[in-house]
Amino acid sequence: MAQPSSDVTTRPIGVFDSGIGGLTVARAVNRVLPHERLIYFGDTAHLPYGDKSTAAIQAYSVKICDLLLKQQCKVILIACNSASAAAYELVREYVGSKARVLNVIDPIVAHVGQQYVGRTVGLIGTKQTVNSNVYRKKIDDLDAGVQLRSLATPLLVPMIEEGFFENNISENIIQAYLTNPELADIDALVLGCTHYPLIKEQIGAFYHGRTEVLDASDVVAAHVQRYLTENNLAAQPGSTPPAHHFYVSDFTRSFEESTRIFFGQEVHLEHYPLWE
Repeated sequence: MAQPSSDVTTRPIGVFDSGIGGLTVARAVNRVLPHERLIYFGDTAHLPYGDKSTAAIQAYSVKICDLLLKQQCKVILIACNSASAAAYELVREYVGSKARVLNVIDPIVAHVGQQYVGRTVGLIGTKQTVNSNVYRKKIDDLDAGVQLRSLATPLLVPMIEEGFFENNISENIIQAYLTNPELADIDALVLGCTHYPLIKEQIGAFYHGRTEVLDASDVVAAHVQRYLTENNLAAQPGSTPPAHHFYVSDFTRSFEESTRIFFGQEVHLEHYPLWE
């Protein structure tokens, strides 16, 4: 990069997702990197990405990156499995040398390859993520003998976005999916969508501790922390906590309420339509 390293370190980390799900990743990143300033974009006008075409997700992702680059982000984290599957390579090419681009799929694939050699692992995610086969291809490339069983669970994102979790409705839907024969006899289950950590407890209760439930947000946050350190991009501790900024492409009051739940603190959402 052209800027001196000291300037680069003070620049923010950009994080984006189709909605509020990526806030589970942002929250995890904030926990391990409290000195980093975050710029978050939730593309609420177009959620969920899981049932959109690859071309549409790529168009949204590029438009969001324009905003994050204007904000001088040093790293752009695609905090959405669907967008990571559909747009990561394109975004990396589009952004070029202006910022580093990370996704949420590679860290969890590496984790599975290290921890579950020769075992059977399940994956739940959106139609876009599961049908892209990106997890299967990347896990097969590791040649670690991991057998992956994937199931698309399209009702979970709208259920979570509408606040239906930790109740009978969510329990019935979760049970209907997890009893699918495709997920029988697995040693671990990858939550292949950044919304799903909000229902991790319910999923864990279904398995009664027999199957490990892998929350990608913590794995991704640790990956971001390592990446910043290895590339001399980490911000230095300051005297005051950094002020994070949150954008949404379509504003609703209920979304602001949900954002507090997801991020675990009060946040101010700014409306930023992708297309006027």
